[in-house]
Parts: sequence; structure tokens; C-alpha cells
Amino acid sequence: MTVDRSEILAALREATATRHAELDSDMPLARPLPTLQDYRAHLALLRSWLQPIESWQARFTDGPQDVALLAPVPHLPQIEADLADPVLAGGDDPLPAAPWQGRDSAAYRWGVSYVIEGSRLGGAVLYRRLAGRLAPHPLHYLQAGGVPPGPRWQHFLRLLRAAVQDDAAVAEACRGACDAFDSLIALRHAASDAVAPPRAAA
Repeated sequence: MTVDRSEILAALREATATRHAELDSDMPLARPLPTLQDYRAHLALLRSWLQPIESWQARFTDGPQDVALLAPVPHLPQIEADLADPVLAGGDDPLPAAPWQGRDSAAYRWGVSYVIEGSRLGGAVLYRRLAGRLAPHPLHYLQAGGVPPGPRWQHFLRLLRAAVQDDAAVAEACRGACDAFDSLIALRHAASDAVAPPRAAA
């Protein structure tokens, strides 16, 4: 099936489908019976991924960073609140913040924001699945501070469709989305390598 490249949402879904599927099956909370330590590992990965991206986004005041279009709702405060909970204290967070060198164009940043905004929907799904299992931890991050993500996501999509329409902008947005996914995938691989047992000598 050929995707109409002028429809930004279809183009983004096509461009990122394989990456999205890889993360869905490989993040710490994808395990059949995740624990609070898996949640801590999940948060540590996301913190390392989001710290440089949110700092980079803060440099801009147009596109998805125009506060008149979309109020900023940073993820890091909710992640830090969860990690500060006593039941998660004492874990190791070996990953430094991931390097990030994004492009400055608004279209590229719409693509990056598509991935980050979309992660709120995934968090809501995880919250419904894990709230009982991981209780009494509040899971602030997964429930987006108690604000349902659906209305914000629909508003974001309306803005995205209005802002990214021509072929060049669509391609740039897809590049931004793919770069955002690739950054998190690389961090996940680095985390797996850090905890993997050493191989026996041949």
C-alpha cells in the first residue's frame, strides 16, 4: 500500500512503524510481569533520553514550542517525582543523558514532538495495565499527572496537520520522528549492554 505522503500522520506512522514496534517489545515494562525495579529502569531510560531533547526544545519559540499553540508539559518533573518515591530509592541509574543534535527546522521539531507527545498515550495504556500490580506507587509519569492525554493528543494532531503539509516538510518531520526513536533505541541497547554478563573466554 502506498501512503499519501501529503498526509503527515500517515507518513509519520509509516516512517516509524518498525522503530515503534521494537521499543514496544523491548522496553523494561514490556516484560510479562514487570516489577517496580523494571519501572525504575524504564524511568531512568526515559530521563536520559528526554533531558537533552527537552533542553534543546526549550531553545525555540515557534512551531510545536509556540506556547500560544501548545502549552508546554515537560515530562521530566513527573519522572523525577516517581524516582524520588522511597520504594524506588537506591537503584542504579548508570546511563548518562543521551547526546542529541537535532535540526532546527520547525518541521523537524514537529516530528520529534510527535514521538514525545505520543508517548503519553502509551503511558496511559501502561498505567491501566500496571496500576494495580505496582501499587501503592502512584506512577505519576504513566498517568501524566492525572490529566487524560487524549484531548491534548487530538489538539496536537490538529496543529501538526496544519503546520506540516508540503512534501519537504513531511520528509523533515519524518526525519525528526525517526531520530527521536533512534536515540531511545540506542539508549536501550546501551542499557542492555551495561547489565549483560561478560562473555566467557573462548
